[in-house]
Amino acid sequence: MNKSRIPIGVMFNTDRMPAASLAQFAKTLESIGVDTLWVPELFGREPFATAAYLLTHTERLRVATGIANVYARDAVAAAAGARTLAEFSDGRFMLGLGVSNAGLAKARGHAWDPPVEKLVSYVEAVRVAQISVPGSHEAEIHVAAHGPKMLEAVHQLVDGVSTFLQTPDHTAVVRTRIPESVSLNVTQMCLMCEDPVEARRLARRALGFYLELDYYHRAWRTLGFEDSDFVDGGSDRLIDALVAWGTPDVISERLARHRDAGATELVVIPLNPAGGAEPDMTLLKALAL
Repeated sequence: MNKSRIPIGVMFNTDRMPAASLAQFAKTLESIGVDTLWVPELFGREPFATAAYLLTHTERLRVATGIANVYARDAVAAAAGARTLAEFSDGRFMLGLGVSNAGLAKARGHAWDPPVEKLVSYVEAVRVAQISVPGSHEAEIHVAAHGPKMLEAVHQLVDGVSTFLQTPDHTAVVRTRIPESVSLNVTQMCLMCEDPVEARRLARRALGFYLELDYYHRAWRTLGFEDSDFVDGGSDRLIDALVAWGTPDVISERLARHRDAGATELVVIPLNPAGGAEPDMTLLKALAL
């Protein structure tokens, strides 16, 4: 995928990888030309500590929190972590932020605030936090944002916007709603599997958690999907729209559509057709080179 190449990122749940395997994964990504590794915040490793480990074991790879939950730490702590990692890595760390969802916020013992107001106030607090560290490196701030209200509220405050589980048509709409100076990182689940039945089975397994979340339903309805698309594991139409499956060439075509619609970084989730804790490195090598 080197035609009109734009940066390639990778997002993958690495919590099940032992430390040595995780370091080697990052080194391999760097060696094949991946630009950014996005570290999720799920139910395992702390993402800022993980980012520090990855930055130590690489030389050029950017590392981003993808996405750090704003309910997990206050804004000053996030600003201090980001500035520290940017300083230690000569600017290779990026701070990705998002509001997660009400269920996870409540599970952490927090009251759920209106998401637009919460994210805006948090980013503003990160921007103004007085963090005393040597040097002048400021970590870029990228936020997870899909809907028009969130995009309108944050686009003047951030360096980038990240989208997840959306289509190239959505990418085109988002690009019109944010300035050209703001990066648009589009995350795309990808699966190298040519059997439609097996590909859709694996895709449904990967999407299962998200198909239960009403705020994704709202976003997908704006793209022409209906309630009937969200039941029984998702319609074939929805599954095919959200997961790029097939040969590397077919998957590259989907990524190219996002690129042509205005994406500035293509963030690949390399689903492994064999399952397990390992990403599909064969697919990543085909896409990144």
